[in-house]
Amino acid sequence: MSTEGTPRILIVEDNERNRKLFRLIVESLGFETALANDGEQGLRMVEEVQPDLILMDIQMPRMDGMAMLERLRREVRTRTIPAIAITSFAMPGDRERLLAAGFVDYLSKPVDTEALQQAIRRQLRAGRERAQ
Repeated sequence: MSTEGTPRILIVEDNERNRKLFRLIVESLGFETALANDGEQGLRMVEEVQPDLILMDIQMPRMDGMAMLERLRREVRTRTIPAIAITSFAMPGDRERLLAAGFVDYLSKPVDTEALQQAIRRQLRAGRERAQ
């Protein structure tokens, strides 16, 4: 949890329209947001904003979501930050593959707004419980 008590959520998404939509959804819940266009920028933003949760696209230029998650999981400071995969991957087995890679949840695009809100709340609640 951020020092001010308001959760910070990092949105890593290369599509500007999706970034704006996810930001509106997150901010409508009363949470702070930070934005990144790809995995490389996302890694820099993680250090800068120390998010409580990451919403991450999988297919992005320069560094995709899988590579970013792998880098996060290697570092002691970032290995426990929960990340939700938000992706157009919707083939059988994709959910299981992404969860096995270390994502805490999976949502397919186009994203159901209510499902995204529920996933965010669920993961932030789980994070608070882990911290106690």
